[in-house]
Amino acid sequence: MREKILEELLKSNTKLVAVSKTKPIAQLKEKYDQGQRIFGENRVQELVEKEAALPKDIEWHMIGHLQSNKVKYIAPFISLIHSVDSFKLLTEVNKQALKNNRIIDVLLQFHIGEEESKFGLTLAKATELLESESFQKLENIQVVGVMGMATFTSDNQQVRNEFKSLKRIFEQLKEQFFRDQDSFKEISMGMSGDYKIACEEGSTMVRIGSLLFGSR
Repeated sequence: MREKILEELLKSNTKLVAVSKTKPIAQLKEKYDQGQRIFGENRVQELVEKEAALPKDIEWHMIGHLQSNKVKYIAPFISLIHSVDSFKLLTEVNKQALKNNRIIDVLLQFHIGEEESKFGLTLAKATELLESESFQKLENIQVVGVMGMATFTSDNQQVRNEFKSLKRIFEQLKEQFFRDQDSFKEISMGMSGDYKIACEEGSTMVRIGSLLFGSR
């Protein structure tokens, strides 16, 4: 299945983030042996345990909601945090990155779906954040793109429209704040049920779990 997904993603130059939450280390090692190098986790404790047990050339992504008080545990090694949804969290990531003498890449998470439970910024909030003097002082984080989750629905047109809205947000932020920064290039959208639509709408990385590992 991984090879089939990779073949599809290759056409759109989209990276595969293997969502390995709740899966045993043996299953991750199996995917690693097949060539997978990017893994995404939702929970900090699980992420820390797996990072310690698996090869060091793995690129670990934090894709779940992240509490500020847990950032310190992943700051030494995390490659990308997908789920930055507040200035408070951004400040803490910067603080912990500085302690570890690192610059940590982050994505700004946007609320594009209908479910109230989904976390994320509005475009207005993100603009306010990026325009603030406080943001300019954060030297140990690098905003490299955006992330969003579509509504869990069988209405493919709705999903497509929500992905289109995230692409527009990305383009607006790129034009307004990151025009000269080649690093601002990532649009993290698309999961097992909707990744094909996401790729068609410009996703640069998809977060796939059940299609790779089987349902939880």
